Amino acid sequence: MRLFSKDFLSEKEQVRIKKAIESAEQRTSGEIRLRLEPFCKIDVLDRSADVFALLHMHETEFRNGVLFYVAYKDRKFAIIGDAGINVKVGEAFWNEEKDILEKHFKENKYADGLEKAILLAGEKLQEHFPKREKPLNELSDEISFG
Repeated sequence: MRLFSKDFLSEKEQVRIKKAIESAEQRTSGEIRLRLEPFCKIDVLDRSADVFALLHMHETEFRNGVLFYVAYKDRKFAIIGDAGINVKVGEAFWNEEKDILEKHFKENKYADGLEKAILLAGEKLQEHFPKREKPLNELSDEISFG
């Protein structure tokens, strides 16, 4: 398993995050990805949109992908959802997700914050995009590193 910074996520924490993604996706047709990069040289929302496209998250059947993007050395993050989930949830949901990450990141509890936010995203995806009879994992559950 590739590890960029022991100060950010240990190998054990990365396994925990992957399990959170798998658990969240078991109850929904939605897709969740995490992208970790040390630096973000442009606006964090612009970079996360670039990564969203790079990871083909816009190609899911129901346009219900959620990306958690973290530039850990620059201490920046973004959470973006595709068109399908954005029309179902309001800005308050995304703000709740952001608040979870901010709170935990300020306490250097990165894995705890990511795990909690990912599981909450899974609950919201389940509400609007329930699991299909034939589950299809359209995107990898592995953490993406840049």
